[in-house]
Parts: sequence; structure tokens; C-alpha cells
Amino acid sequence: MSTVLRILALSSTVFAICLSGCATSLENLVKSPVVELQNVQLVGLGFNSQTFLLSFDVSNPNPFALPVRSVSYGIKLDGQRFAGGKTAGEFSVPANGETVFAISVDLNLLQTAPKLLAIVRQSAREDVTYELDGVLAVDLPFAPSVSYRNAGSIRLNP
Repeated sequence: MSTVLRILALSSTVFAICLSGCATSLENLVKSPVVELQNVQLVGLGFNSQTFLLSFDVSNPNPFALPVRSVSYGIKLDGQRFAGGKTAGEFSVPANGETVFAISVDLNLLQTAPKLLAIVRQSAREDVTYELDGVLAVDLPFAPSVSYRNAGSIRLNP
């Protein structure tokens, strides 16, 4: 009986090692997409809040489609934290292709107004730098979430 237990324990160990090896190779197989901020547009202004529509362009360098379940994001405009969060928007990025997705962000006007006014004024004359980072949760069997990071400049569309 102890021989059977040893064989079962050895089989379980080999199986666990194979699974961890598959996870590592999947992490290496899924390349990070390129995510760029395309547009920031003010779409609503209330007494104490403002709503922005953020548009992103996603390029998939992989030879297979990336079905995205959710997006975590953090955005800085001109070095100032602008927005961050997680959205459950589902979309798919074609293999070796691109797609656009947009999210709506509500900000507290009292906390962000002074910083945003200065950035909007600056953007009327010149592009504003941005920093973007986050994670795309992909809907592929055994695939890990995919991180992205990018920086660039954009002209705001107030």
C-alpha cells in the first residue's frame, strides 16, 4: 500500500511541476499589448462633479486574439494623477491588430478643479504629457493578466 501512495504522491508532484511550467511558458507567450491614450473629452459637468470620456487605442502584438474581460488603469496628465480604477468593459483585440475602447470617468470637481484647469489651459496651447499603466485581464484558458505601460503626449478636447 505504501508503494501506491508513493506513486500517487510522485504523480501529483510531477503534475504540479508541469502546471507551473505551463503557467510560466504562458506568461512568456502572451506579449504585452501597446495601449495609448487617444482622447480625453469632458462630456458632463455637474455642481460638484465632472465626467470625462477617455478613449484608448490597443495594439495586439500576439498572433492570436486577446479577449479582454476587464481593464485596470492609472493615468497621469502633466505629472498629476488624473484618474485610476478598474472597469469590466469586455472587448476583443484581433490577432496582430488594433481596437479602440472608451471608458467614462467621474471626478470630484472640488478636489480636481485647480489641477485640471491649469492642464486644460496648457492643452489649448500645446500637447500635454501623459503616463498610462495598468492590467488587462484576458479571457484565455490558463493565461495570466497582461500588464501595459506607456507614455506620450495628447491634446485635450475640452
